[in-house]
Amino acid sequence: MEALIPVINKLQDVFNTVGADIIQLPQIAVVGTQSSGKSSVLESLVGKDLLPRGTGIVTRRPLILQLVHVDHEDRRKTSDENDPNAWKNGRLYKGVESEEWGKFLHTKNKLYTDFDEIRQEIEAETERISGNNKGISDEPIHLKIFSPHVVNLTLVDLPGITKVPVGDQPKDIEIQIRELILKYISNPNCIILAVTAANTDMATSEALKVAREVDPDGRRTLAVVTKLDLMDAGTDAMDVLMGRVIPVKLGLIGVVNRSQLDINTKKSVADSIRDEHAFLQKKYPSLANRNGTKYLARTLNRLLMHHIRDCLPELKTRINVLAAQYQSLLSSYGEPVEDKSATLLQLITKFAAEYCNTIEGTAKHIETAELCGGARICYIFHETFGRTLESVDPLGGLTTIDVLTAIRNATGPRPALFVPEVSFELLVKRQVKRLEEPSLRCVELVHEEMQRIIQHCSNYSTQELLRFPKLHDAIVEVVTSLLRKRLPITNEMVHNLVAIELAYINTKHPDFADACGLMNNNIEEQRRNRMRELPSAVPRDKTLKGPGGQSLSPSEPPLAEGDAPKGDQEAGAGSWRGMLKKGEESQTEEKLKPQGPVPASPQKGHAINLLDVPVPVARKLSAREQRDCEVIERLIKSYFLIVRKNIQDSVPKAVMHFLVNHVKDSLQSELVGQLYKSGLLDDLLTESEDMAQRRKEAADMLQALQKASQVIAEIRETHLW
Repeated sequence: MEALIPVINKLQDVFNTVGADIIQLPQIAVVGTQSSGKSSVLESLVGKDLLPRGTGIVTRRPLILQLVHVDHEDRRKTSDENDPNAWKNGRLYKGVESEEWGKFLHTKNKLYTDFDEIRQEIEAETERISGNNKGISDEPIHLKIFSPHVVNLTLVDLPGITKVPVGDQPKDIEIQIRELILKYISNPNCIILAVTAANTDMATSEALKVAREVDPDGRRTLAVVTKLDLMDAGTDAMDVLMGRVIPVKLGLIGVVNRSQLDINTKKSVADSIRDEHAFLQKKYPSLANRNGTKYLARTLNRLLMHHIRDCLPELKTRINVLAAQYQSLLSSYGEPVEDKSATLLQLITKFAAEYCNTIEGTAKHIETAELCGGARICYIFHETFGRTLESVDPLGGLTTIDVLTAIRNATGPRPALFVPEVSFELLVKRQVKRLEEPSLRCVELVHEEMQRIIQHCSNYSTQELLRFPKLHDAIVEVVTSLLRKRLPITNEMVHNLVAIELAYINTKHPDFADACGLMNNNIEEQRRNRMRELPSAVPRDKTLKGPGGQSLSPSEPPLAEGDAPKGDQEAGAGSWRGMLKKGEESQTEEKLKPQGPVPASPQKGHAINLLDVPVPVARKLSAREQRDCEVIERLIKSYFLIVRKNIQDSVPKAVMHFLVNHVKDSLQSELVGQLYKSGLLDDLLTESEDMAQRRKEAADMLQALQKASQVIAEIRETHLW
């Protein structure tokens, strides 16, 4: 188990070069209010004067202090911790021999045997980053101490908790220090050393309060009570040290530090520890063996080892997972380009293949959030376009009056005996023309989707393209240009498809002929029904017969002989296929009399002739007009449905042939023709500025993770439990 702490120290060294935030390594963080004796406790553990001391805020940057125990006999085992060439026969190669020395990370392999120099270096490094007037920084200083008089520990000395800003400190200094402390102690693998002065009330301890926030169960908090010798006369810390005031799971340990006078008179740490032992024997004889600096060092070492033992399996797993992630990330960044020509051709081919695969639905990256590529084109054809066509009303924008007017206009000056075919042709063309707009919109939607596929391929499939922004832009430009070139051709074809339907109205179409036959049967059926209904609707005794057998309603007086109305004659002559019943027309005329501009009095026996009167905008139609309109509307509807079916089938085929398949087939050759030129190679394969930097960072992190994995693997499994 003794081997575990050096392992963590090695891991810390490995990750310090790339940033240790990514891996939460086990360590001990010292937390307390300003001037509560945190740095003094650390000095006692090291046994040397090495930290800046004084009143006010002295520790202004986190200090990560690694204590490494070395044996008197063989110090060569630390050679891997330093420059391998620095040792020769167990002695320092430079001719300096010392049993204790320190080493900073920022000064590389420089060794410090004078601990005053170490203190000066810490002060200088603090001022370099934090300034010389009370400011703080969260960038840590890494110091490693090698000595036969220390136990293996990793400690973090943090700035003291303060409330009021002094000097150049910002107004939010309290929040800054608090956030800095929380950054370290929030790590679940961190043991919190909460330092409180004995001459203050434990209930007011800021250190314990902050520790409790991140460790409410107290599983990783150890309390240290300093300044036991400075308590008021007549008081002692017995209740506090016994845990009666505030119980702490890992325990409370009391220590006595050197006073400022002792420091000024250069009292050694060894003498201080001897005096501390004497003080504890005198004041707290029953607790002397469970308090003091030496007991604290052993406790911390034991806690840290057990803590590391518990954390190591999880740490091992996390390092392996991260290594796999960074390996994948590094692969996506790719290697620096050597053969530019081959790389360019490979990227172009890969993009073209990925583009075609996305349309075909065989791409490696299947989108689950939304439809894309070929699936979306299919959706546009059969859902969007299909539904839009089905929602087009065959008679939309066509009123009965429009149909009637078209019939009349088609006859010219002559009254029509039959419904003119020209009117049907004119009206059906007008309706078929309405299918052109949704068809062109379908082309536009497919074009937009093919534009989106470019972005899809860039984002998901060909990560290499992101390395070369200029090549990416050039490919996007070529594909966009190709799509833009095909759009008018496809639009023209779709326009022609509608024009073809308009060019020849095929009334001999099998479906149309069937519809006409069915419609004639329906009209015949309706006529027979009306004839059967007539006797019950008009009683025989009240029906008057006019000349020529014309039925008149009872309200109309019989006309004199030879005075047959003109409307009767015209109706008789112009009856359409013999289907128009004269009695119905007479009744209709009777009802429409009041609407005429010059209504004739029924008493005078003159019927209104509709053809002499201008057609009003809204009026009730005669039976013949109604029937003519109905015939035309049914024919239009029947023919429109046939054309709509044709368009619904032919437009997607045209779009696939002229746009989708053409782009698929010619994309590769277009890209190669436009981009595969020796003059463009260097420009297109210029990496983005930050890509090289990101590749280097990922490579460094991967190397650190692999090294860390190797370090952990060196521990035999039996050490873990």
